[in-house]
Parts: sequence; structure tokens; C-alpha cells
Amino acid sequence: MGRTKDEKINYVINWLRKKVEESGTNGLVVGLSGGIDSSVVGFLIKKAFPENSMGVIMPCKSNENDKKDAVEVAKAAGLKHIVIDLSDEQDNLLNKVSNELIKYKYNNKNKKLADANLRARIRMSTLYTVANSLNYLVVGTDNAAELYTGYFTKYGDGGVDIIPIANLSKREVYEWARHLGVPQAVLDRPPSAGLWEGQTDENEMGTTYNMIDDLLEGKEIPQEHRKIIERLHKNTQHKREMPPSPPKYD
Repeated sequence: MGRTKDEKINYVINWLRKKVEESGTNGLVVGLSGGIDSSVVGFLIKKAFPENSMGVIMPCKSNENDKKDAVEVAKAAGLKHIVIDLSDEQDNLLNKVSNELIKYKYNNKNKKLADANLRARIRMSTLYTVANSLNYLVVGTDNAAELYTGYFTKYGDGGVDIIPIANLSKREVYEWARHLGVPQAVLDRPPSAGLWEGQTDENEMGTTYNMIDDLLEGKEIPQEHRKIIERLHKNTQHKREMPPSPPKYD
């Protein structure tokens, strides 16, 4: 007989405590986006470290509802939180880069991607600044589906110390969220990395989390979805490995 949901949640909570003890740190910090994954992680770190846990809400040219939902999550979990708006910092850095590159007549066709990834990376730097200040670990929010497809920004939301929900399918994340008491508004919103206005995970990937979960569970899925998922997995392999280096000379 498999473990109950409470047993699985307690297992992860104890694992979080163990990782903090092993690292010699004092607690845990997570970036709260208002999305389902970070909400579940927020509840978990609060249970693991009621006094030494923190959520960081980092608006970055993002929808005001994202911040509102993130604040509601923090309140529901009883999690201490701070809000750091990064819109100006991100704009300044992006414009500085663009203004320098334009001198060399570089094509700006990739500006949207550069803009989106910079949002994730400036959030990562902010989280580590908070974590270093408090001697906390940075907790990641990727689930099994996102890790398999590489649906995270390298050195952005992928830049973390530990990933407690890495073994959960997206379906399981929603099950845990309901069980933990994540606000209904978060449960109802479509999954989004918040990289630009109107962006949703499934539209960007070209497939659905249900399809990815089914594939990871060994179920049959339509061939066109299998091809998309396997292509995403192959193309993002570099995100799941240390940067390559040439072999040593003999």
C-alpha cells in the first residue's frame, strides 16, 4: 500500500529540514509568483521552518494580479514575505545591453526572449541576495514535468539550491495544493511563468501538462504530443547538466 498524502508531505518536510542541517544554514527562502508550484513550496517551507522561512514576491513588469495572488498565498500559509519590485532594474539592464549592441547593428529579433529570461535571472539574483543575507537556502519550484521538458530558465528559476517537488507530476502538485490549503484563485489560474503579459506555459510549450504527466507515467499519448515533449527534453538536456568542458589531455 502506498503512502498517504500526509505521509508524502511530511517526508518532504523532513527532507527540507535535513538539507538545511546538512548545509549549515538557518532556513529557507522561495520566490512566490502567485502560481501553483511556488505556492505549494511556500506552504512546505513554512511547515518545515515556521520561524525561519520567507517568501519573496518580485514583480517585474508583471500583472498586478500575480503580486496579489502571491500575497494571498503568503497570508494563507502564514509565511513571512517581502515584496521587491524589479521592474526598473530589469528595464535599465536590458536597455543598457540593447543600446550597446545596436552600435554593432545586431539584429534585435531575440529581444523578447532576452527580456523574458532576464526577468527570471534578476529574480534569481535577488533571491540569492536575500538568502545570503539570512543564511538561508534558495528553494526551487520546478515539478517533474517542468524538469523533464526543461521548462525553466537556465540560471534563472533553475538557479536554486534544492527542489522539493521535483518528483511530483503537475497533477500531484494540484492535489497537494488543495490538501495544503492554497487559495482557490491560485488553483483556478492557468499555469504561467510570468515572462510576458498573457504568457501561459502550455501555449508556449505546444502541449499540455496532462500529456507530459501521462508520458512520465508510462501511458500512451498521441504521437504529435510525444514528439513535442521528447524534442523539448532533448533540446534542454544542457539545462540538466553541468556546463561541458574539454577532456583532459593524456
